[in-house]
Amino acid sequence: MGIRAALVLILFLLPGLAAAGCQSLTHEGRRYTVCSFDPAQTQLRMFLRDDTGQIIGSFARLEALLDSRGQAPVFAMNGGMYHPDRAPVGLYIEDGQVLTPTVARAGPGNFGMLPNGILCLADGRAEVIETRRYLDRMPECRHATQSGPMLVIDGALHPRFLPDSTSRHIRNGVGVDADGRVHFAISARPVTFHEFARLFRDVLGTPQALYLDGKISRLFAPEINRADGGLPMGPIVAAVADAPR
Repeated sequence: MGIRAALVLILFLLPGLAAAGCQSLTHEGRRYTVCSFDPAQTQLRMFLRDDTGQIIGSFARLEALLDSRGQAPVFAMNGGMYHPDRAPVGLYIEDGQVLTPTVARAGPGNFGMLPNGILCLADGRAEVIETRRYLDRMPECRHATQSGPMLVIDGALHPRFLPDSTSRHIRNGVGVDADGRVHFAISARPVTFHEFARLFRDVLGTPQALYLDGKISRLFAPEINRADGGLPMGPIVAAVADAPR
């Protein structure tokens, strides 16, 4: 059985993943793909480097790495901003190890448009946390990535988003709803921050949501036959399952 066929089979064999899945939806005339998961039934985690220490950088290399471990990605998305060498800009935790520290200060670009935030993945749960709250609480995260800006904070849009902005990009982000379900979204066409944040607030019902990136935004979702290519990525967030043999 080929890798891609095995991935599709996984979606039918694992009830938690099959019940979640990815769907296309339209909000205010704009189309998005949304992939939703219950973290209690799905192994969500971060990836940056392979077993040799090289940056993974692509969905194809992630597939190959996991296949060598008897696993497969059933979903993946670029998972946060990175420097030219593809090292994470802010906090990055993988398998319980803090590989880069939290950045709490304001700065240039989208990452520094405070408040920014952190996606925290632990056993059976996920949170999107504004960075200063994260530093106050220091929750236990097995995997984490910092990005910015926050899209939604306590049910309100980021205060610096403008309804009449003309800055449009294909964008992707993540939010967690009141039931603890994680929703990853990517736009089909360029959208503004305000438009994208309204998707999380008004449709996905996530009181906390985080922007992951724009321009390079990509999705891997075998159940809908999607595997985006493009420039090499830095951090990758993925849902992983054991591959059928």
